Amino acid sequence: MAVSAGGPTIAAAESIEGFVKTPEGQPISDAVIFAAAASGSRPAGRVGRAIVDQQDKEFVPHVRPILVGTEVIFPNKDDIRHHVYSFSPVKKFELPLYKGAQASPVKFDKPGLVVLGCNIHDWMLGYVYVLETPYFDTTAANGGARIADLPAGTYQVQVWHPRLPEGAAPASQRVTIAAGKDERVEFVVSLKPDLRPRRAPSRAADKYR
Repeated sequence: MAVSAGGPTIAAAESIEGFVKTPEGQPISDAVIFAAAASGSRPAGRVGRAIVDQQDKEFVPHVRPILVGTEVIFPNKDDIRHHVYSFSPVKKFELPLYKGAQASPVKFDKPGLVVLGCNIHDWMLGYVYVLETPYFDTTAANGGARIADLPAGTYQVQVWHPRLPEGAAPASQRVTIAAGKDERVEFVVSLKPDLRPRRAPSRAADKYR
């Protein structure tokens, strides 16, 4: 979901339609498209709470972009317990075994990538991408995303995905938005294979009920 800047209502607010695909032309989902003012200014955004669910022994959504300072809650909608953690330098935390919505929210106060895991289910993998800009969205199954409520101006638009090659910087384009005119950008991105551990049979987790 796109997040708009806080403060007074902006009279001229436009949008960027972004599309991400592979070199073979296949759409890429779960890519984060984000825009930052080329001037380097950082408008204040609304900092609230975001949700990363646990459903059917997976993190939902798989990728969650947020604005720095946002609190994230991790409700467990499964009928077994999960143990959520991250060892990422940006945010190290641990939520011991629990069901339901018992875990306290986690505040992400530094920008960067946070990789999520579950100590019980090795295949569970999720990502929180913490941004310093309030202008972002995540691509759907068709590879498309929409960043709304942008003031007219020049932006550096970038795309990030958890399977970008090691050390690769987000792909980037410079876009100028005129008042009353939306813009469209396309990115062609090469991704690494998905090497997540194979999911275990359901009975393997029964003892954690």
